[in-house]
Amino acid sequence: MKNKTRNIFFAFGLIAVIVMLFTFKVSFAQLWADILHAGYWLIAILILWIILYIMNAWTWRIIIRGSGPCPIPFWRILKLTITGFALNYATPAGLMGGEPYKIMELKPYIGTQRATSSVLLFAMMHIFAHFWFWTTSILVYLLLALCGILPLGIGMGIVLLLMLCFCAAGIYLFIRGYKNGMVVRLVRFLNHIPGLKRWARRFADDHQEDLQKIDHQISELQGQNQRSFYASFALEYIGRIMQSLEIYFMLLLFHVGADSQLSTFNFQLSIFLLSFLILSFTSLFANLLFFLPLQLGGREGGFAMSVAQLGMTADIGLFISIICRVRELFFTALGLLLMKVGNSRQ
Repeated sequence: MKNKTRNIFFAFGLIAVIVMLFTFKVSFAQLWADILHAGYWLIAILILWIILYIMNAWTWRIIIRGSGPCPIPFWRILKLTITGFALNYATPAGLMGGEPYKIMELKPYIGTQRATSSVLLFAMMHIFAHFWFWTTSILVYLLLALCGILPLGIGMGIVLLLMLCFCAAGIYLFIRGYKNGMVVRLVRFLNHIPGLKRWARRFADDHQEDLQKIDHQISELQGQNQRSFYASFALEYIGRIMQSLEIYFMLLLFHVGADSQLSTFNFQLSIFLLSFLILSFTSLFANLLFFLPLQLGGREGGFAMSVAQLGMTADIGLFISIICRVRELFFTALGLLLMKVGNSRQ
């Protein structure tokens, strides 16, 4: 990628982060107090996310190798992974974000078609794992409700039913997409959107053969390279479960459930499952507001509603949202900095 193009991506990300900082409605005194309260757990959270990014990069590498050789070093895949997520966090819906950037950076190594299909497959797998993660959280909530730990009224039952329908529809669409490809269908769908009809029709006519090859590579991963498909899915799904540790650490700080009569193992398991549910409900709510940069406001609102539904105080939800925002800002800034280094290649 040319430095001029890379600088455009960098500028968009930097502007979005600056806007977010000026609209972050938390005083510096409270922010600093919460960081001090988190203490060494904040370091543990940052280390956890480094591991999660390594797993994301590993997933992407498996997908690339599923369609042929992977000449790009793993450290560069990790760099592009962190930067790609940073751009997706910082820009509305990732429209000027991670996916276009990663395709342009990967193109010199494996060509446009393989770069495009691998980036799309990674994004699909990331979202596909989220749908299964949200589905699992429904079962976890029902399990805790049967054990008498969480309430299950008519209102919550309706919410869980709607979540199940949403997840089932999403899983079905992705399975169809993996079997038949979805790029050509996506371009056809754009033909029905006012303002994009002419561009979509011209794009489809000019790149019909390339779009069909990309769809073929997408369907090939699930049909012919099932080992790569299931390995990448397992990594993404396990990563979503491990992400619950971030909230688990913070619940321990607030001694949630410390007065419980459960055994040590059952107590720790219950706290982790509560963390699992908080992450699931919050991520679902925040992803429904995907058009907001850094999911501004959606993440905080999701945490507030999640902890309230699980019987915790608003202070806990506010603290978790602030620490998660600090972590996001840290890795967004790191991703933007990585965009400017390590760009020369043999």
